[in-house]
Amino acid sequence: MPQPRFPARLHVLLAPRVRLGVVLRRGPSRKVASIRWDLRTDEFTLGQWLTGRIYERRSDLSPDGRHLIYFAANGQWQSETGGSWTAVSRAPHLKALVLLGKGDCWHGGGLFTGQRRYWLNDGYGHRPLQHSTEVRRDEDYRPAGSYGGECPHVYYNRLQRDGWTLRGATDRSAPDVFDRPLGNDWTLRKYAHAGRPAPGRGCYWDEHRLVAPDGEETDHLPASEWADVDGADIVHATEGGLYRMSLRRTGPGPSRLLHDFTPMAFERVAAPY
Repeated sequence: MPQPRFPARLHVLLAPRVRLGVVLRRGPSRKVASIRWDLRTDEFTLGQWLTGRIYERRSDLSPDGRHLIYFAANGQWQSETGGSWTAVSRAPHLKALVLLGKGDCWHGGGLFTGQRRYWLNDGYGHRPLQHSTEVRRDEDYRPAGSYGGECPHVYYNRLQRDGWTLRGATDRSAPDVFDRPLGNDWTLRKYAHAGRPAPGRGCYWDEHRLVAPDGEETDHLPASEWADVDGADIVHATEGGLYRMSLRRTGPGPSRLLHDFTPMAFERVAAPY
């Protein structure tokens, strides 16, 4: 009997000031690839693979798209990093310029506060293992919102920095709701689930809806695990593929597949630095 085909899981980090992104493609569960996305041409370029887990909601891309900060774990608790670490790399690659050992999965990761400055989601403390003059840590930045020390603390602050509005206070008994305005009085709505695992999705996962000018939710994005705005378009990840959807005056047009990432397989790639 043939084995079932599970789609890759996708999350995208978009640069706030240029049309570049990094796709974090996960699958199987202990393999993740970083891929450069040029949103001007919708071309994709493989960065590197990592054997382990990248916590995409504790990661960020610099405003110019040149650097990536991410939190990762591989469970090798006796290694130099202690089995988990925060790194800053040259996007879309994962080879660390800055390497901070962690040793557990509390806190970690961070946000860019400028082209070459990053805030570290420190909490219980990191151990500096490697430094770089390309970027520097922002010791003065304090996130505007406080959402604990794990994924929501980094993720929710990133969303609000990049144009999303959190509707109301967080409540673990229900998903948190974020809205992002679109053209022609439409809205992209994100339901961010935190704390309640779903089959095949873990503790943190998102759903998306389009909201019409009259306030009614539509079913245009029923299975999208990631979605955002690129100019007048909606871009979204569904069932292992990235799609682009135009928003017209009469409403959303059809989704156009840009790339299916599910067939990708692990390969060793050396960073060019």
